[in-house]
Amino acid sequence: MSGKVIVLGAGAAPGVPSLCMGWGHCNPDNPKNMRLRTSTYVEIEGVRFLIDTCPDVRTQLVKQNIRALDCVLYTHAHADHVHGIDDLREINRIMGTNLDIYGGAKTIRYIKHNFSYLIAKANQVKNVVRTPSLVPHVVKGNHPFYVKGVKVTPIKLLQHCPECLGFVFNDGEYVHVADFKRVAESAFKMVNKKVKLLVVPLTTPYGSIQHASLDEVRDVIARFNPVQTVINHMASECDYDEINAITEKNVFPAYDGLKVVF
Repeated sequence: MSGKVIVLGAGAAPGVPSLCMGWGHCNPDNPKNMRLRTSTYVEIEGVRFLIDTCPDVRTQLVKQNIRALDCVLYTHAHADHVHGIDDLREINRIMGTNLDIYGGAKTIRYIKHNFSYLIAKANQVKNVVRTPSLVPHVVKGNHPFYVKGVKVTPIKLLQHCPECLGFVFNDGEYVHVADFKRVAESAFKMVNKKVKLLVVPLTTPYGSIQHASLDEVRDVIARFNPVQTVINHMASECDYDEINAITEKNVFPAYDGLKVVF
């Protein structure tokens, strides 16, 4: 399997600098500390995935010249992961057709309720020049589905919000973990191959009731045992050089626009 990941945005919900905290602990002279909110582009065997539509996604897609997608995967229904969804209208216009989106039941219900004008039926293409046209699909943790031959298995992430999912691609060659405090034990059983790349969030090094600390992130990395790990979703408490200095040799912090081939 050949794959590519682009970290479109490496920041947590406030971005860096944030309105409240500014640069915080981050060195403003290091451009890798300037972070938009988190969305991720994944391309596997030519199939193009977007994970989450953060409020900065238009800027990110323009900067990376991403003009077409095969689907969008949603991890959970928090604003920093969903509220750029309207910008998918441009993908509809370019491609001239509907776009499939996948998420858990609570996430899809949130999108259908709050962004009802985007929703199209599976066999009905709207006037995509005028209107976004998204086709929602509900997925369940530990139940795989396929997108143009690529196997995607949602995994359960616990204690962040009522429903949060990560995604295992092709039995584990790429694993994407979103916000979590704990990763469900069942998630590790969904990995049946050596993990080539793991993407995992670190909002702050010391964690919180809803976010894992660096020590908890390290435990998850050890369980998945990947060839390499990228840490993203970093708030202003996470200086790029400081995180890079205290993580293992094959674990490195993300920055906006980071590209990893695996």
